[in-house]
Parts: sequence; C-alpha cells; structure tokens
Amino acid sequence: METTAALVREPIVITNVQPVIDGGRFAPKREVGDWLLVSADIFREGHTILAAVVRYRRPGEERWQETALRIDANDRATGAFELDRLGLWEYSIEAWTDRWSSWLADTRKKAEAGQPIDLELIEGRQLVSAAAARADGGDRALLQGAAADFNFGALDASQLDRVMQLYPDRSRAAEYPRALPVTVDRVRARFAAWYELFPRSQSSLAGVHGTFADVERRVPDLAALGFDVIYLPPIHPIGYAFRKGRNNALAAGTSDVGSPWAIGAAEGGHTAIHPRLGTLADFRRLVQTVREHGMEVALDYAPQSSPDHPWIAEHPEWFSFRADGSIRYAENPPKKYQDIVNFNFDGPGAQALWEALRDIFLFWIDQGVRTFRVDNPHTKPLPFWEWVIADVKTRHPETIFLAEAFTRPTVMRQLAKIGFSQSYTYFTWRNTKQELTDYMLELATETNEYLRPNFFTNTPDILTRYLQTGGRPAFRIRLVLAATLSSLYGIYSGFELCENVAAGKDSEEYHNSEKYEICVRDWEAPGNIREDVRAINTIRRENEALHEFENIRFYESHDDSVIFYGKANFAGTNHVFVVVNLDPGSSKTAALDFPTGEFGIEPGALVDVFAQTPLHWENGRARIELDPQRNPAAIFVYNR
Repeated sequence: METTAALVREPIVITNVQPVIDGGRFAPKREVGDWLLVSADIFREGHTILAAVVRYRRPGEERWQETALRIDANDRATGAFELDRLGLWEYSIEAWTDRWSSWLADTRKKAEAGQPIDLELIEGRQLVSAAAARADGGDRALLQGAAADFNFGALDASQLDRVMQLYPDRSRAAEYPRALPVTVDRVRARFAAWYELFPRSQSSLAGVHGTFADVERRVPDLAALGFDVIYLPPIHPIGYAFRKGRNNALAAGTSDVGSPWAIGAAEGGHTAIHPRLGTLADFRRLVQTVREHGMEVALDYAPQSSPDHPWIAEHPEWFSFRADGSIRYAENPPKKYQDIVNFNFDGPGAQALWEALRDIFLFWIDQGVRTFRVDNPHTKPLPFWEWVIADVKTRHPETIFLAEAFTRPTVMRQLAKIGFSQSYTYFTWRNTKQELTDYMLELATETNEYLRPNFFTNTPDILTRYLQTGGRPAFRIRLVLAATLSSLYGIYSGFELCENVAAGKDSEEYHNSEKYEICVRDWEAPGNIREDVRAINTIRRENEALHEFENIRFYESHDDSVIFYGKANFAGTNHVFVVVNLDPGSSKTAALDFPTGEFGIEPGALVDVFAQTPLHWENGRARIELDPQRNPAAIFVYNR
C-alpha cells in the first residue's frame, strides 16, 4: 500500500459486518416490512470516540439513505433500517472520528479534575467554526453565534451538541470496501401452507380425466382448510414416446395418461396446456379464482422434455445425443427415465436455450403465476439458476422459487445462496427427537440467513417408512411437526386421507402412484385428518410466533419419545409451546420444563388450542399424557 493512499482515509477498522454471506457474494433474505439489523466491529487506535452510519439503497434507486449506528463499549456497532420494498437492496457502512464528542469528553474530564482548559476552549471554538462552514440556514447562524461567544458553559448546551452531531467532518471517513446485497421478498416466501394436487385427478368420477374447472370446485374447500398456496405439477402436453404405464411400467397401455414431467407433444411444450385439462383461458380463470380466495397458484417448472417435445426437431442443438445418434434420455443409475430427455445447458446453443427457458417463466408470470416449484434444480448448472432467477426477479421481484433439491447439503445450500426463495429439506426423514432437534438447530443457526426451509410431509415421490407403518397417528404427528417447526410447510394430496400403501417393502414410492395414473379420491373418507389440518392452519395464522423459523427453542421433556419446543414473536407478546409424542404406537407421559419464570408465564394461563389436553402441575413442573390415537400432540398458547 502506498503511503499517500493510506492517508486518504482515517485509520478506522470496519470488520465482522453482519448480515453477510460469503463476503457479500450472495444476499441474505428478508421480507417486506422487516427491519434489517446491521452490526459490525468498528474501532481505531486509542480512546477516540467514533461515529458511524449504515448506508442503504432501495432497488432501482441511485440515491443512498443512511441511519446512525450505535457503537458500544466493546466496539460493536448496531443499527437497523426498514425494508419497505421488494427487490435487491444494497447497504454498506461508513465511519469517522467524532472529533466534537471526543473533544467534549476529554475537556469535561479535565475541567472536572480542576485542570486548565484554555487551549481546549480554543480548539473547541475551531471545531464549532468548522461545523458552521458545513451547515446551512438556521443551524449555521446558531453555530456561528456559538463560536463567537464560546465558553465553558456552552459545553453543557444540549442544543449545541445536537446541532454539532448533524455536521461532522466526514471528509476522511472510512468506508466498508463494498456494497452488500439483501434480497427482499413477499411475506409468503417465509410463511405459507402449501397443498399439492394433480389437476387430472380432481374429477369426481373414477377414471375420468379432471379439468381446471374441477380444480376450481375444490378451491373453496382448500381455502377453508387454511392453505395459502395450491401447487400444480406440470400442466403441459405429455409425450407418447416411451410413455410410462401404471406403477412406472415400461409399457404403457392405450389408456395410460403418462407422467406429467414428460413434457411436450404435438400440442406443444412448456408454454402449452394439456388439452384435456382445458384452455389457457380456463387456467387464467383458475388462477383468478384461487386469488379471490386469498391463495395463489404455484406451478411446476421442469426444465426437461419428452422425446416428443417440439424443440427437439426445432432446436436439436439444445439436446445431447449418444454415439449411435440416439437422444440421451435422463438417468440416475440405476434408475432410468426413458420418457424424459434433458437439455444440453452448455452445448453450442446454450445462450438461446437459456433465454428460451427464461421465457417460460415470463410466459406463466404473464398468466398470473408468481410462485414456481422447480423440479430437480441440483441436476442443472448452478450458473443457469443464478442468472435466470436474477433476471426474472429484476423484472418481477415478487416471484418466489421453491427448489425441489433432495441432494447433498453443499448443493442445497448453494442453490439457496444463488437465489432460490425456499428449499425442500431432509425433514421428511428426520423422525427421532435427537434427529429433529439437531436438524432444526442447524437450519436455525447455520443457514437461516439464506435458506428458507419448506417442510413437506410427503411428496408424490416420497412416502416414508414412518408414514407407511405408523398409521393415522403418524400422519397427525408429522402434520403438527411440519407446520409448527417451520413457518413453511406443505402436504401432497392424500396425506389428509392417511394414504400409506407403498409400491414395495423397501420402496418409498406409492402403490398405484398418481404420477402415472388418475387418482380420484373421496375427500370425506373415514379416518381422514381434515379437521386437524384446518385446526393447525388456523393456529398458524392466529399466532405470529409461528410465522418465523429461526426463533425455535427446545425445552426438556424428560422422555426421548416426546419433543418439546417453543417459539415467540419478536415483540415477546405471543408465545407458542408445542409438545409431540413421536411414537405413533404407544402413549407417553412426559414431564415438561416450561420456561414460566423466563417469560413471566402463569401456569394457569397456558391453553392447549389443538387437542385441549390438560396440564398437571407439581412443584412448578408440568406433566402431560399424549395418546397417539387421541391426542398425539398439544399446542399451548400464551399471549401477554
């Protein structure tokens, strides 16, 4: 470093800035209405008093605004500003030596010790005169008057001190070396209940292909159950070449409808609609109906195609071919997906392909869709996702992207960093008290700045052993866990009916999987847990504590089969405590250590809003009995 360069700025260190991800390479995530709490270590040699601000800029604006940071005795500076707009914000930090406050403190100490301060008064007058030159209007006149009649009494004038703070000398202020990004999304990116359904299965007649009109008829019921998002698997034409039959059979019968993820046929590709579902106008009407009921449609985005997709003939350079000239279909050895072919993301036509795939998002956004569930993003190049998400969100910052990436932790985390709004997680396979506790603490502390976990209880691909073997109690248990551990959760159709028949002994696939056939259900079938779903979603909406994720805390239950945790809203006015029996096969009686003293909670004020299970108090400790058939969980609410 050259000597002259080192003298340009004051010798102030600004380090350990938070929130920041990978040195500012990626953006932390927040939602509209949040306040971004910024902190940093700010210091220099000696005992000189420093001042600092956080500078911030709204999306699309050139003008920077700023708010003061408070620096404590340990050099930690903190401050906050409100995020009132969607999009990509920027912030940074600037710090300088507060010469007036430093002079004022030192001079007071000398005066109180009886030491002469004649020279200090001259220096103070000089500081006030310099500030007057930087001021304007009435403040300039006030400072000029104070400089002309400067005396020790002025040192105690709060008005002078207030005005001096408005006009510091920042000519050599130290600046953090880069602007740091912050992504601000809709609140629904953080708090929502998802429901997945196949439109073709929504008919009321067995074997009859459903339509968008059939989905519309279900909308009022799903709204009454308390869902926020209705997620639709691909709604596009399905290919015929190598179409899969029932239960993933290689040979399809003439009546087999195929997998919706085998996208593309003579009727069109990713911007076309399966003709048996309806028209584009029908789809737009469905989107509007869902919106009128306070929900929104999420659409599956699968960047792959069937061998019949029109793009194969129009743009063969967008695909990969094998040595014998045949097109390369998708594989995850030993699994084979003969009905699906992948795009060649880094081939000779990559730029045009990327833009075409971007335009698919833009097309459906024009139809009213603002949320997308992205299929298997971990099998596509990460630079593509970083580019396409940034491009789409620049145009439509309200867009939400859910990553369906059940893969290695490093890849899942990177997908979240580069822009995905939400992520599927390993929650589906975390069943024991220790597994759930460890995983929740990992998500709440290690990745909470950028990864929003969406806890799906099941998916068309995942029917866990826990659900296969635990019966109706297992479904009730997993519902409560998913909906209260995370602020985002979802269920796939049939979960509320406790469907649990697997394709085989060691399989997590459903028998007669809806991925390959129409499945018409009786939504009021005996044994359903619809009222549990309704109750849980109501509890979630009514309690702000459940609108956040990283506020999770775990408490002692004195039983390895009973998990006990709580959440509180940031104002500390709403507390929710959840206790769950994780064993679907036997009753448990647990001793619960409620933090009554910490939060000033009166034991009698705790009310179970889920199963109305009573607490029995003995010497300040609560006891509860949880019967998996009757009350596998209890949710206690306390409001100040």
